[in-house]
Parts: sequence; structure tokens; C-alpha cells
Amino acid sequence: MTTQVLEETIIRNRDVSVFYGDKQAVSNINMDIQRNSVTAFIGPSGCGKSTLLRSMNRMNDLIPNCRVTGSIVVDGIDVNSSRVNIEGLRQVVGMVFQRANPFFKSIYENIAFAPRFHGVRDKRKLDEIVEGSLKKAALWDEVKDRLHDSALSLSGGQQQRLCIARSIAMEPTILLLDEPASALDPISTMKIEELVMSLKDEYTIVIVTHNLHQAARISDKTAFFLMGELIEYDDTSKMFTSPQHERTEAYISGRFG
Repeated sequence: MTTQVLEETIIRNRDVSVFYGDKQAVSNINMDIQRNSVTAFIGPSGCGKSTLLRSMNRMNDLIPNCRVTGSIVVDGIDVNSSRVNIEGLRQVVGMVFQRANPFFKSIYENIAFAPRFHGVRDKRKLDEIVEGSLKKAALWDEVKDRLHDSALSLSGGQQQRLCIARSIAMEPTILLLDEPASALDPISTMKIEELVMSLKDEYTIVIVTHNLHQAARISDKTAFFLMGELIEYDDTSKMFTSPQHERTEAYISGRFG
């Protein structure tokens, strides 16, 4: 039984703490995330969920005075090792941010840019990558006749799915989504949720969300954070029907947050 759990675990956090200067934002997190699952991070603003998410592919390196301690092993990669290839790590662990950030290029070039940068020169291969990525992101049928239009001509929801397709183009194992639907209308949000659920057969997805209904709809497991601490982590169905901790129940029922 133990062996099976080890085989399924793709992200292993042990005693993970994150500091911004002298301020501790995340405190001693221990959690395993399973392969080909959707895990939701919930909690009030400033509770550390996005900080922990960004630690999984070293995005916190871009923040001055940020320091991460403890062990984060992602698909066999010791993230905080001085020997880790950060560029290679971010190919394995793709990330999509709260607000869509397409490049100031065509739809096609948004997808083809990174594969071309990493050595793909064959036009036919690039075409395949672009089409395949857009299909996986449920965007191909909407843009196949306008691939050379500016990505900025797309709606907000389409731009966000384009950013997901752009991550998929690098053939990651894991997708980190930091509130990907928070700026979108309900219909676009629904499309993002449907997309997340369709992608988990191929990818491991970790999503930060303020939307408790969204977490309940799309995730297999949910982690509740409060003031930098992991309060509870369990199957989503159990978390939302019979939470083990009073603070979890209070947050889910809307008594604070």
C-alpha cells in the first residue's frame, strides 16, 4: 500500500516555509499531491496559497528577499537544489496566472514561440504543436481561421485558454493555475472549469481559487490555508460535507473570509 502512494505522488512538500524578508508567509507545509488529479488551494487573501504555488516552479525567485526552506520534490526534481535547471523545471511545471498575459504576437506565434526557442524549426512540426495545444485548450475551433490575428483580439476567456495552450505546448507534466478564472465572466469561467476537468487525464493540476463552488466542482482534493498554515487537506467531497477542523467549517460556511 505504501509503495502505491509513493508511485502516485508527483509533488511532495516537506516542512516548506516561505519568507519575504523577515516576514513568514508560509509555515511548515507538509502535503503530497497525486498524479493526474486536480488539487484546489482555498483560503482568504494573504493566506499563503499563491506563495506556495509559486514555490513549486521557483517563480518566487523573481521576488526580492524571498526565501524558501524545506523540501519540494516535483516529479523527481528537487526544486530548491542549487543544481536544478530552472528553465527545465518550468517546462515540466507550467504556470498560468490570474490575468491572461498573451504575448504581443499572433495567436500562432504565442504557441510556437517557446518550442521554436527550444530548437523546433520544422514548420510542419510547429503547425502540429500549435494545433494540438489549441485543441487541448478547447480553443482550436474558435481560432483556426484566424491564427495570424493578434492574440489581443481574443476575448478575456479566450486569452486565458490561449495562455493554457501556450503552457501545454511545452509538454509539461504539471499545470499550476493561479486563480485563472477570477477576472472572467460566468460563461468563460465555465469553459475554464470544463477545460481543467478534461486535462487531468494528461496533467496534474493545482489551482488556487477564491471560488469555493469552483473548488467543489472541479477538484479531487482541497487544501485550506489560513495565515500561512495548512489547516486541512482532504478529498474535496469530505472537505465540503464534513470538514475535520472548526476553522475549515467556518470558512466554507462563509462565517469569515
